[in-house]
Amino acid sequence: MDTHLAALLRFAIRGSTACVLAVSALFFAGCVDVARTGPSEAMQLEARPVGFPDSVRAMGVAPLTVGSDLKGVTPWIREAAIKDPVNVLALSGGGAGGAFGAGALVGWTRAGTRPEFQIVTGVSVGALVAPFAFLGSAWDDKLREAFSGGRTEHLLRRRWSGALFGSSLYRGQPLASLVDSCITIEMVRAIGVEAAKGRLLLVATTKLDTEQTVVWNLTAIAAQGTEASRELIRDVLIAAASIPGAFPPVMIHVESLGQRFDEIHVDGAATTTLLTGTEIPGFLPRSVDALLGARLYILVNEQLGAVAQATPGTTIGIIKRGLAAQFRSSARADLAIAFLAAESEGMTVMATNIPNDYPHFGSLDLDRATMSRLFDFAARCGASGQLWSTPLEIQERVAQTHIRSTGDGTPCPSQNVRRNSRPGQIAQEVGERTSSELQRLDAAN
Repeated sequence: MDTHLAALLRFAIRGSTACVLAVSALFFAGCVDVARTGPSEAMQLEARPVGFPDSVRAMGVAPLTVGSDLKGVTPWIREAAIKDPVNVLALSGGGAGGAFGAGALVGWTRAGTRPEFQIVTGVSVGALVAPFAFLGSAWDDKLREAFSGGRTEHLLRRRWSGALFGSSLYRGQPLASLVDSCITIEMVRAIGVEAAKGRLLLVATTKLDTEQTVVWNLTAIAAQGTEASRELIRDVLIAAASIPGAFPPVMIHVESLGQRFDEIHVDGAATTTLLTGTEIPGFLPRSVDALLGARLYILVNEQLGAVAQATPGTTIGIIKRGLAAQFRSSARADLAIAFLAAESEGMTVMATNIPNDYPHFGSLDLDRATMSRLFDFAARCGASGQLWSTPLEIQERVAQTHIRSTGDGTPCPSQNVRRNSRPGQIAQEVGERTSSELQRLDAAN
């Protein structure tokens, strides 16, 4: 496996730097060098990936409508819903912050309390971590290698002429080559084995033609165990990590009404930050209330709160800070909404994120020392059982403005949090904060 996936983090950034790149790319709109056959509106509605049933994916965020096609692949979840709580893990984006999620999983293994997840979801860099999280602690060594490597310096290759006349600011070939080498047939077949047990691995892309979130069931794709399965999973993960305008979009080959054409897909974070309880029921049999009593763990590979630091008085500096503030507000709202939605499904929710006072690093800061330090911090917190908090506790922490530490003494995410809140009180307060966040977003838009 080597250190390939660490390099891919550069292409899965969900934050201020990515937003600036996307805004910059608007100057080059109208000049696209990606070859494709444009579909009609009717064809788009009936499209499915070539060689696969339409049940391997669903359009939009919720509710999904493909559950009836998957009744045969959920016996394990059906049984688990009766005997024991189902464990669900949702991984967000965050660029270099993906080292936090990887370290958290490895540390959780060391603590001896990491459960098997019946459902794993991922967005942006979370989509790249998700297969390793799904396959379990046996893949921890490969996860560690992937997120503490030093092969990032050659991946951002500018397209000087392509930026003016092409589809992206950076070349896409390094990303495609790295994903291709990471997604091996061994990994695909291992995922396929778990598909037979009814487990689910879901990741998101954004379909630009319709501006929809597309949720892909990688377990259903992997169940075929073929080279075509590997290639489709590879293409989906490349798309999941491709920031619009910064990196080339990915063409997904589909067919509809007897014709074949290409769909254009990019980073799922363009339309959603998390896949949680509202999306998952669409992939489950309608007759099974499989998420009742489930435990949802939300792993946010980002710092969500404001940090006191001077804003540069330049156009780019002001745009970057403003977009960062908008992103953090959206992410906090999504976390609160996820909590309320999961609660409505009868789920228990715990969450973690990179503390705001963790030493400063950028989404593009993928050098070995930075990633290794963040990975080790998360692994230490995971091993000591100091990762998880309630969503309200996280909301309380990020509501305060912080000054980032310059040393290694940052407390773990769950240290110094409130432990006495009643579930009803938490739901009420999170609901109030959700309304506040949504009102602020509406005003901003």
